[in-house]
Amino acid sequence: MKKYLHIGLLAMVLAACNGSAKKEDSMAGMDMTMGQMNPDAIMLTEQQMLLSNIQVDTVRRGVISDRTILTATLNIDQTKINTIPSRVMGRIEKLYFKNPGDYIHKGDRVMDIYSEELNNDKQEYLLALEKKDKISSPLIDIEQIVESAKNKLLLWGLSESQIRELERTKSRSVETGFYSSYSGYITSLETREGEYIPEGGTVLRLADLSTLWAEAQVYSSQMSVINDVKTATVQFPDVPNLEIKGTVQFVNPELSEQTRINLMRVTISNRDNRLKPGMPAYVFIKSKETTSLVLPSDAVIRNADNAVVWVQTGKRMFERRMVEIGRQDDDRVQILSGIKEGDLVVTSGAYLINSESIFKKGGSAMEGMKM
Repeated sequence: MKKYLHIGLLAMVLAACNGSAKKEDSMAGMDMTMGQMNPDAIMLTEQQMLLSNIQVDTVRRGVISDRTILTATLNIDQTKINTIPSRVMGRIEKLYFKNPGDYIHKGDRVMDIYSEELNNDKQEYLLALEKKDKISSPLIDIEQIVESAKNKLLLWGLSESQIRELERTKSRSVETGFYSSYSGYITSLETREGEYIPEGGTVLRLADLSTLWAEAQVYSSQMSVINDVKTATVQFPDVPNLEIKGTVQFVNPELSEQTRINLMRVTISNRDNRLKPGMPAYVFIKSKETTSLVLPSDAVIRNADNAVVWVQTGKRMFERRMVEIGRQDDDRVQILSGIKEGDLVVTSGAYLINSESIFKKGGSAMEGMKM
């Protein structure tokens, strides 16, 4: 599209030049004059230089690295998934959170359970406290008895504050409340109110979304780019202007035989919860930096097979050069061969010159270059 836009602009420039040419000496002309000494050269008039906005710059060496873009999807960080189990066997009398997606804060009451075994141990603890106040025999270590009864309650999952409340109220309630040790969003509910649950059975699962995984597809041809890469930059089509640097945590060592696609996982921060699992993303990876000749991308005319730049060789004289390109980084491209440091290369208007060269020379201008 960019090339055709330039061609359209060129037509307007040529029309203006040709209109003025009729008023001037035909030998001066306003058409682009082909160089006589070099078939790949072309000459512009002063007016054409101005109207075409031809700009040149000196070829220099610079630092550049490859920039590879991978398509990715945001997923839950599996290391941030926690389960809330039942520490006792019993019947779930009440669930305080019942919907997947609900957010639970650490310390929130999650459920009330009726457990006969737990109730017996609570009674044992209360009896031990009563004996402590009544028995003062050196033959009985009542403190040890109380401590042993308390430890049983701690193993069932009661907190220190719950045990203190039990001591204060001497409560005989048959239901016991249990609280979350984690914060996160409910990803699944594994039981319902009224159901019996075994000791260690999972009640629900929570996902902490403070970090997410950007899981990207990597084709076999791109594997050399991601080798030894430790960090990556992630952008999001659904959240403009947001860019997050993440850590490469995993690259699948096994390549899919059917698709020839590998998996790379990047861990990113999501402290403000703007990002959601399932959102699309782009992962940008840069390879190690190298010093080489570099040009602005607009200076290089490329297709699948060849690359061309226009070099200024004299006053208003330009020559086409075939170049070999290497790495690409944002709006720059590495030049491996075809020009040398210090050459003056067209950085603005290269497409206009190239299009007029093709127009003037026809097929001969296309030799060695496929468009």
